[in-house]
Amino acid sequence: MTRLGSAFRALTAAAAALLAVTSAAPAVQATPEPKAPREFVALRTVAPTIIQEMRYTTDHNFVGEPVDGYRQPLCILTGPAAEALGRAQSRLLRQGYSLKVYDCYRPQRAVDHFVRWAKDLDDEAMKQEFYPLVDKSRLFADGYIAERSGHSRGSTVDLTIVKLPAAPTRSYVPGEPLTACYAPQSERFPDNSVDMGTGYDCFDTLSHTDDPRITEAQRANRRLLKDTLAAQGFVNLPEEWWHFTYKPEPFPDTYFDFPVARRSVAGHRAG
Repeated sequence: MTRLGSAFRALTAAAAALLAVTSAAPAVQATPEPKAPREFVALRTVAPTIIQEMRYTTDHNFVGEPVDGYRQPLCILTGPAAEALGRAQSRLLRQGYSLKVYDCYRPQRAVDHFVRWAKDLDDEAMKQEFYPLVDKSRLFADGYIAERSGHSRGSTVDLTIVKLPAAPTRSYVPGEPLTACYAPQSERFPDNSVDMGTGYDCFDTLSHTDDPRITEAQRANRRLLKDTLAAQGFVNLPEEWWHFTYKPEPFPDTYFDFPVARRSVAGHRAG
């Protein structure tokens, strides 16, 4: 056999051995995305008339960018919370109003995003609207940001009331001039909500549900929201007029991290 032939056979054998080793190596598999338990549903499947303006999928929030974990503008809640909202909506519709949700279930990765943002004291792009009177270094101490959120348990919702027929609202333009969230309604960023005294996610004591400085009309609007939801089992957080938790919570001690996406609750039904 020629030297060339021997070299060719040796090269062939080496290639075969390498192929065998490669074939035997275990395939690297991507970690599957967590999915919601069957108890979670898309609110739209239960109460389709409730308006949804999911702020954390947009740039118009205190972080100033879409928040981690919000893949689609979708309200996801536990079934009992969604059904209770549906009952509250039916009551409001008879009075010429609709509920509008800003945030529902919130994945833990979104909360982690908030925490990272709060620790970056140089990022104050949205300060003028959402926390004009609060030093960013105080956000944890004052309770505006925390490492855990009741929203991650699936039965907490941020919402308001809209007078029907709902007026159209324009989109936020990143970089546009900002107005303080506690300014008069005619000066704040346009929102078709009834006047609640502040905008949503306003880090200010004027957001306290029973703050004595709000007008009688604003107080009546807050009372309508609170009383309507309380009748269906929701408890208000006194520091935030928009924040309500359905009781008893199906998951009082569990903080979930599946993404806000249709696939997370595909095929889920309440009841």
